[in-house]
Amino acid sequence: MWSASLLSLAAVLSAATAALQGFNYGASFADNTPKHQADFEYEFNAAKQLHGTNGQFTSARIYTMIQSGTTNELIEAIPAAVNTHTTLLLGLWASGGPELFANEIAMLQKAVQLYGTAFTDLVVGISVGSEDLYRISPTGIKNLSGVGAGPDTLVSYIQLVRATIQTTGLARKPIGHVDTWTAYVNQSNNALIDAVDWIGVDAYPYFQTTMVNDIVSANKSFYDAYDYTVRVSLGKPVWVTETGWPVSGPSAFMAVASAENARIYWEDVSCSLISKGINLYYYTLQDVQMGAPSPSFGIMPGGDLSQVNPLFDLTCGANTVSTLSISVLFLLLSSALSPLLLLFLYNLSIISSALSPFLPAPSKCGPCACTPSTQLIPVPTERVGPWIADANRYAKVFSSSTASSTEILTRTESSILTASNKVSTHSYALKTDVSQASCR
Repeated sequence: MWSASLLSLAAVLSAATAALQGFNYGASFADNTPKHQADFEYEFNAAKQLHGTNGQFTSARIYTMIQSGTTNELIEAIPAAVNTHTTLLLGLWASGGPELFANEIAMLQKAVQLYGTAFTDLVVGISVGSEDLYRISPTGIKNLSGVGAGPDTLVSYIQLVRATIQTTGLARKPIGHVDTWTAYVNQSNNALIDAVDWIGVDAYPYFQTTMVNDIVSANKSFYDAYDYTVRVSLGKPVWVTETGWPVSGPSAFMAVASAENARIYWEDVSCSLISKGINLYYYTLQDVQMGAPSPSFGIMPGGDLSQVNPLFDLTCGANTVSTLSISVLFLLLSSALSPLLLLFLYNLSIISSALSPFLPAPSKCGPCACTPSTQLIPVPTERVGPWIADANRYAKVFSSSTASSTEILTRTESSILTASNKVSTHSYALKTDVSQASCR
């Protein structure tokens, strides 16, 4: 029984530590200047060295296999990942038509041929398309989001990718698709869900302007969208492939863009996802070089990434870290301590945790100020260094206007989804009790 308990604990810890954390990386800068291998390497290394993250952000999501500015050259993010040992969520752009997708396939094959297992061992998944279904939805068309692709096209591309990789080192890599949650709850897209191994969801509470969308409600808004996706996923894993809160820009209904609110969102949503062992690709590392996006989602200010600090504190709650550390310690000691002694120590830790809320808070000892500060990291002055980076691949432009009544998805008291075909991507109506909003 004791061994079984330890195995169960080990399985939980393994799942948590195996979860992916990374950022979305574009193929070009904001002015469409292509990124090259050195640029990608600089970004990948900077992500791993972010203060407060314990080096957890070691994965990169890219949108295309094609080098920016070309039609048939391999994106230089691939050799950059090989050199920096950065895991990859590959993306094949699927809204450019069959000829462009054939080039995406050719570059996927080229990466395997050039780098072999040094490349394939780093691949954690393959995404066929990104928000293609959203762009052909009523809301996507209204927001002038660009050319998209339908479910039948995406399914055929997924089948083509499977056939292409079946005899390569990528044969066992899971294939998925990235889109907004409203695309997945639309029953006309069910064939796509059937065809994939995992589902990637993009969710931005900031843009949900037909409901209470202030930062207090952001955790609930995000998990409502995530849970809707899980319900229609047929039991397949749901990855969070894009989410974030802007550090600057205009207000969107009740949502205020600021570094302070981005910090709250990071703790309430990003840290929550990490603690749950859910794959997370945050949007974004840096987006203010060679342009001034509004809103801006980058956690880093402009300048050389090695010379500037994050715009807000990236640490997660001490409770999560301490709990994980204690669990790991128990596993390490299990081989040396007797089961009875280990059980005694485990029960003692539980009693200590239960009593901690009733103990007096630590007092300050005059000039030594023992209580740790909760002050956020101050926003540093932007510097222009020898290297600059921008994370945008495609400008994330969303309309903050209120959707029409036929485009709003409403959750009834029985949580039944309605209006399955005409749903707003970044605006939806949900009952929200701000006084009861809580973080998961």
